Amino acid sequence: MSTQRAAIFDIDGTLVDTNHLHVVTWWEAFRQAGHHVPMREIHRAVGLSGGDLLEHLLGDDRDPDEDGQLSAAHHTLYATYFERLPVLDSAGDLLRALAGRGWEIVLATSASGAELAALRSAIDADDVILGFTSADDVSEGKPAPDPVQQAREIAGVPSERALFVGDSVWDMKAAARDAVTAVGVLSGGIPRADLEAAGAHAVYRDPADLLAHLDTSVFADKE
Repeated sequence: MSTQRAAIFDIDGTLVDTNHLHVVTWWEAFRQAGHHVPMREIHRAVGLSGGDLLEHLLGDDRDPDEDGQLSAAHHTLYATYFERLPVLDSAGDLLRALAGRGWEIVLATSASGAELAALRSAIDADDVILGFTSADDVSEGKPAPDPVQQAREIAGVPSERALFVGDSVWDMKAAARDAVTAVGVLSGGIPRADLEAAGAHAVYRDPADLLAHLDTSVFADKE
């Protein structure tokens, strides 16, 4: 039996403190297009791919021809932060600690292109990251299981040999749908109860908290 195992991580809100930047830049993109969308609703939609986020917030009766304009506006606004994206404390240390214990590290995110490059630069742990799966690599984003499944395939492990760490209900649901153990973090601003209701097996405050409790965490249970 293979002892290989995968630690799959979401990025936004999980390793890098960017959720509220996404909220503000989506809000401004909506405002510029004449849409009033409360920030609290945008916050809970962060983690969905761009198209799914727009459908979730504006409904399926929206003008789909406007989607490209809204996504482009969000990207342009968010890109102004690329050089100063704030990595969460101990995020890189957590990835390196897990890699040192034999875990294959794969990141699964809705980001792609220049945005993903900026996030990778902020995390600064490419030396221990086996690979990435982005919005460009799957037909459906979270909460569909496709990103988690693709990440597992990069690592070459079955569902029972993987853990997925994320900050949103979409992350938890995606992991559950791929039969992967879901681990939540509160650093994205989503309440513990919501993460647990969506399938989180355990919840930690942030990467630093998970690192501090690694020896007694769900990761230790898989070793």
